[in-house]
Amino acid sequence: MSPYGAAQGTGSGVGIGGQLGADIRASAAGQVVYAGDGLAAYGNLVIIKHNDTFLSAYGHNDELVVGEGDAVRQGDVIARMGMGPERQPQVHFEIRRNGTPVDPLGYLPN
Repeated sequence: MSPYGAAQGTGSGVGIGGQLGADIRASAAGQVVYAGDGLAAYGNLVIIKHNDTFLSAYGHNDELVVGEGDAVRQGDVIARMGMGPERQPQVHFEIRRNGTPVDPLGYLPN
């Protein structure tokens, strides 16, 4: 795992390694507000709006399973893991609180 703030260009999250093609799951219930590859530094990206305060983002995906407007539940598969900037399987994971990046590890269960 790369620590919060370590990545160039996308330093407002953490990199979580795994297996190429592994399931990426929603951290919490919400609505997909973005699914695409329009932000080059993130590759294939999914953004989920959880409520008026929190968004989560999942970048460097190989395949997107959800589309914009889809409702997801916590644990639903939203994407498949792709290659991160170091050419290793990785998902870039961010949480934004009121639009400001925060260390996502403080919001995940132990």
